[in-house]
Amino acid sequence: MENFIVDGVLSLKFDIFQAAALGAIVYYTGVWLRLKIPVLIKLSIPAPVIGGLPIAIITAILSAKRIVHFEFDNTLQNVFMICFFCTVGMNASYKLVIKGGILIAAFWGVSALVALLQNCIGIPIALAFGLNPLMGLIGGSIPMIGGLGTAGAFGALFENEYGIPGALSAAVACATFGMVAGSLVGGPLGEWIIKRHKLTTPQTIKQASLLELHTEQEQNALLEEVGEIAKTSAPADPISDDHEDKVSGPHLMKNISWLLVAVGVGSALSYYLKDAGLTLPPYIGAMIAAIVIRNFGDKSGLYIIDSKAIGMIGDITLALFITMAINSLELASLVNLALPLIVMMVLQIVLIVISAYFLVFRLFGKNYDSAVMAAGLCGFGLGATPNALVCMQVITKKHGASGKAFFVIPIVGSFIVDVSNTGVISILAGLFR
Repeated sequence: MENFIVDGVLSLKFDIFQAAALGAIVYYTGVWLRLKIPVLIKLSIPAPVIGGLPIAIITAILSAKRIVHFEFDNTLQNVFMICFFCTVGMNASYKLVIKGGILIAAFWGVSALVALLQNCIGIPIALAFGLNPLMGLIGGSIPMIGGLGTAGAFGALFENEYGIPGALSAAVACATFGMVAGSLVGGPLGEWIIKRHKLTTPQTIKQASLLELHTEQEQNALLEEVGEIAKTSAPADPISDDHEDKVSGPHLMKNISWLLVAVGVGSALSYYLKDAGLTLPPYIGAMIAAIVIRNFGDKSGLYIIDSKAIGMIGDITLALFITMAINSLELASLVNLALPLIVMMVLQIVLIVISAYFLVFRLFGKNYDSAVMAAGLCGFGLGATPNALVCMQVITKKHGASGKAFFVIPIVGSFIVDVSNTGVISILAGLFR
């Protein structure tokens, strides 16, 4: 670790390896805190945020008091970021979209519209406060539908390439707020819709069926059958820290190799895009290459990309990327942005609630499944797919399983919406840069 004096202040610089080591330590500190504080799991707050924000706050205070200034080498942070978004593209299989048919396409369309509306809220507010209009994207779909990963990527791009101070800190702060808000809003909204419209749920159907049965033995048999159906319909716990998927070393190595090929090809593609005058986040080329590689394999049958293995790689790279990004936040830069960001976040909550009710519940059938999907939109429209699953689980544990919602939401929220959202952000960034 290098240390030197700058203007009378001790400066500590973490090199590429030390920054990565600190990221790993901070991540598992967050994992430990999640286990000790159950409410953090209930709100689906990820370990990088839990472990990283205290570090960012401490470093900000020490820097503001001119005691110690910290610098972090972000080389590996950028590598992890590109690899994560490459896994998003690698999981974008056309087979899944076709399997879901019109329903997935329609929900994708609604999600893309919501992303556009989020930016239509953010940009005018940024202009009203005399800020760069790109800050409206930072308070729009970048952290909302985009989540922490997109917030870290575009925040760094806006701050380092476009010269907007505080963009990264603001983006991560908004994404963190969104995850909390999404987890708090989704469940209650879905519950209100069910009661307001007196919707028929699997639970009410089960109760009605039980009333028609005469023997206790028949009632117990039906209850057991319904319980088994619920078990097969419910998703795996998306926020469990001790869950491990079984993937062999050679199998994992093969998928890592495909990922590295996509990163390499994407790097060349990004170079040519930049040479053509298009300044885009560095992961765009890798994501495009990954989508092509994945779907060529699916179509030709020459090779197979394993979504489970790619998902594991994505989880690891996202955790390290976000933890390292939060560790290096300059939170002091948020002071002058506090009021505009608060206004943006309040209006984003209003927008997502209106969208969930009028665009999802009403357009997708006005039934129990659409109510659960509306709750899911609140989760990933303000936070991330795990938040959506938490919101939906709160409802289905009480009212019964919704196979349609648990099929559509993860597919759209996990990768499809990221592709369209990146396109929306890139176009708007080019217009207002």
